[in-house]
Amino acid sequence: MISRRIAESVLTRSDLEDFHSWYEASHRTGFMHVEPVPLEELKGWHTDPVTGNIGHESGGFYTIEGLDVHVPDRPISHWDQPIIHQPEIGVLGILVKEFDGVLHCLMQAKAEPGNHNGTQLSPTVQATRSNYTRLHGGREVPYLDYFRRTEGHVVISDVRQSEQGAWFYHKRNRNMVVEVREDVELLDGFHWLTLGDLHQLLARDDLVNMDTRTVLSCLPFAGTGLLPSFAPPADSFQDALIRSYDGDPRSRHGTNAILSWITELRSLTRITARRVPINRLTQWRRADGRISHERGLFFEVVGVNVTAAGREVDRWMQPMISAAEPGLAALVVTRIDGVLHALMQARVEPGYVDVIELAPTVQCTPRNHERLPPFVAEVLSAHPDQIRLDVTLSEEGGRFYQTRTRYLVVEVPSAEGLEGPAFRWMTLAQLVDLLRHSNYLNIQSRSLVACLHSLSGSVERLSHV
Repeated sequence: MISRRIAESVLTRSDLEDFHSWYEASHRTGFMHVEPVPLEELKGWHTDPVTGNIGHESGGFYTIEGLDVHVPDRPISHWDQPIIHQPEIGVLGILVKEFDGVLHCLMQAKAEPGNHNGTQLSPTVQATRSNYTRLHGGREVPYLDYFRRTEGHVVISDVRQSEQGAWFYHKRNRNMVVEVREDVELLDGFHWLTLGDLHQLLARDDLVNMDTRTVLSCLPFAGTGLLPSFAPPADSFQDALIRSYDGDPRSRHGTNAILSWITELRSLTRITARRVPINRLTQWRRADGRISHERGLFFEVVGVNVTAAGREVDRWMQPMISAAEPGLAALVVTRIDGVLHALMQARVEPGYVDVIELAPTVQCTPRNHERLPPFVAEVLSAHPDQIRLDVTLSEEGGRFYQTRTRYLVVEVPSAEGLEGPAFRWMTLAQLVDLLRHSNYLNIQSRSLVACLHSLSGSVERLSHV
């Protein structure tokens, strides 16, 4: 049973001394120098003189365009903004193999131009279609064939998932976990880790990248009979978390009711998001080599000049999105009849393919709001004993420059009075089940699901409960 095998890998942890030696060496050899440059100086990129849109001269990779958004019956019913349009489907894949009967993941130390600290831990393969078809004229993507030709291997998960709907227009990647049984050549810059090892590393700021987090969230880490495998202390947070994975029938809402709620909201929500020329945006200005909001809020479109070692290409330039300040993504959880539930938010974002996806309880950048969204004040003022996880992680470093989010899991004593039209309590088994399908959990939720996975096998980190 795959959930049991995943659980065994979660419970197998090392002291990570070998990992840190390897990671530090990879950080030195995976050198990357990133220099901000004006958009006008980006070699290989062209600004259309009529529309103002920015695109690559090859016609591939992505474009920076404008988006005009109307959402009637909302407090803010109309706005416009720049957005990344990248219609191609990329591959995010983790290769797994058993060593001594335990699943290990083949991870890559990869430097991205937008990463807060340069090198971070990425999936085995992290490549757009333009990358793996070598539109850039660079070297081949290692291990790609395991994910493009899966015959003879075991596909543990394979699902298309969205990325940030506020910054990408209809962007999706194929999230894959593929198990191999034959020998795999270990190339420089790659390292085998158990899921338990990865879970320890998720507690560290800016180490496990966004693409790794989304793939880990899609693992089928739920099923009956998990509680004896973990043997957590009775009545602890960890006990409630494992019961939540265990498919326990004591869920606040049945899965059919959750699906009906999402479908109804998608059917009733009116939203129009039209791609428009950047030159037609009313509140955004291109000046001083960047595109910025007239009030200095939200984000900017900036240019970077990159020199790298250990990448398919050694030098390139590109436009990126840079957020004004770190975001906040917080999941409020509680125990209902001994089973942990998470308060999920049905969230509208203009770049989603299907109108609404499930977001964390809180997802915002507080500075951008004159009136804070629900639960922000409660989350930020939570007592330390309520905080189960608090880590700051980088967003996708290939498109977002120095853009980070503070991820929190906050436990509250009661579920009563917190649900509303856009909020529902859900178990982890329900979330894992939805992650077998596209367009249900957004990227911020998937990061938090991966972080919750990391709490399942860690008794010592829950010693205060």
